[in-house]
Amino acid sequence: MPEGHTIHRLAQDYAAAFLRTAPQVTSPQGKFTDSAALLTGTELTATEAHGKHLFLGFRAGEWIHIHLGLFGKVTFGPAPAPRPTDTVRLRLANSTSYVDLRGPTTCALITDSEKGAIHGRLGPDPLREDADPKAAYRRVSRSRTTIAALLMDQKVVAGVGNVYRAEVLFRHRIDPYRTGNSVTPAEWDAIWQDLADLMREGVRNNRIDTVRPEHTPEAMGRPPRVDDHGGEVYVYRRANLPCLICGGEIRTADLAARNLFWCPTCQKP
Repeated sequence: MPEGHTIHRLAQDYAAAFLRTAPQVTSPQGKFTDSAALLTGTELTATEAHGKHLFLGFRAGEWIHIHLGLFGKVTFGPAPAPRPTDTVRLRLANSTSYVDLRGPTTCALITDSEKGAIHGRLGPDPLREDADPKAAYRRVSRSRTTIAALLMDQKVVAGVGNVYRAEVLFRHRIDPYRTGNSVTPAEWDAIWQDLADLMREGVRNNRIDTVRPEHTPEAMGRPPRVDDHGGEVYVYRRANLPCLICGGEIRTADLAARNLFWCPTCQKP
């Protein structure tokens, strides 16, 4: 599932191609046809992301709510748009660009109040200007759940996924099995600021890189990472490989229904 930086990047990409234009809105697959007919030819006035949720604003109070889930894909291209396949849930097209959405968990036309309800059940997003890290810490500091699970809970922090979860805990030498109520305010402030910085870089580069300059392949004289995920990381998907810092073995385990990666030496209990 894409992490939050990808959704913020998509909001920027939709805006770059369609904001202040009146695109044709269609649903070749047919599952969004009625809503597409209401919107086609109307102006796209806003694009917004909160965690893993994308919102495309049209007329006042009308939003397309998109959640990619595990299988959603978005493809941009230049006009003229090719003939769509019957797997395209939503297509936007104007005189210069088109974008196709396939396989999302959610693609629905919602109102302002429905959009507000979605925001209301999400935690603060490190990439949003209105984010309140203290609100997230209030939940963390009252919980006996592991910090690794809390970081994946979208009601606590919106947009953090498995990669950022593993990497930010490693960067701050925090044992992923520590309970939330053992994390100090200073530790949380450092985690939050690091997440914000790393995720902003992810938006800019459209990939996740978490290693510091002294640990890049060039600095260490090591081969670059080869992985479908891409990006240079410390522990994510590096189970049984040597830690870039201490040389110890990276471990993996199941936690909160996802694979957790950490270095037991660097992240001591």
